[in-house]
Amino acid sequence: MPLNQRAGFGLESNGRAMLDKYTRVYSTRILTPAARGMLRLGLGPDAVTVIGTLGVVAGALIFYPQGEFLWGTLFITAFVFFDNLDGIMARLQGRTSKWGAFLDSTLDRFGDAAIFGGLAMWFAGDGDNLRMVALLIACLTLGAVVSYARARAESLGYTASGGIAERADRLVAILVVTGLVGLLDLPVVVLEVLLWALTAASAWTVWHRVDTVRRQAALE
Repeated sequence: MPLNQRAGFGLESNGRAMLDKYTRVYSTRILTPAARGMLRLGLGPDAVTVIGTLGVVAGALIFYPQGEFLWGTLFITAFVFFDNLDGIMARLQGRTSKWGAFLDSTLDRFGDAAIFGGLAMWFAGDGDNLRMVALLIACLTLGAVVSYARARAESLGYTASGGIAERADRLVAILVVTGLVGLLDLPVVVLEVLLWALTAASAWTVWHRVDTVRRQAALE
């Protein structure tokens, strides 16, 4: 997850804020040497953001449609780390900016679409499971609405963060479970259960954010 102004997420509770703080501290310590290495190679934060997105999209659309869940997840995860590096690199250069935050958030949508879309391609073809296709489309759509609800609320001067299905939560969940299904040859129902849970959590988060803005608007 990008740091400083490249970070585009809110925290609903002090407990979650503390967990996120420690997670970012440790991830920064681990990834800072790699970030310095990228800078020495002449790469900037924006370039790393683009490379990371291209890697995620390529991995999701090449491996997942073939049913290669383990290799696809490993490939994608490697490039997801670029989503952390760009923020660290920007901080090291003292160049954190709204442009960087905008670029990162925009390109994140391509990665999300590729991951869920790649899985949907498999289940629409050789996977032969239209229920899974529907669930994947529902997760992708609701996830996009979760992000849009917050962005639109903030553009109108309201706050609409929080919920139980932030982008990072959805991304970690889908990658971990998809990878385990591929590694341990688990039945598809394991992934299906996760998708039902993500669909419900995302729907609740949309409702939560809409209701949060409604209550703020009612006070005006």
